[in-house]
Amino acid sequence: MSQKKSILSRRNFLLTIGAGGVATAAAVATKNTQQSSVRNRDAKRATAGYSESAHIRNYYRTTKV
Repeated sequence: MSQKKSILSRRNFLLTIGAGGVATAAAVATKNTQQSSVRNRDAKRATAGYSESAHIRNYYRTTKV
């Protein structure tokens, strides 16, 4: 009977380790996703925005009626 109890104890230990690993991986993935979204938002704000180049001026010139 003591052997069966030790096997169950070992199984519970391995189950706990596996669940802890999955939880840790999920936490790390969530943190990285949040950080990258903040970086993307800041990068979008840092862009110069619309700028008219020679190519765009040529396109507008050709569309005049």
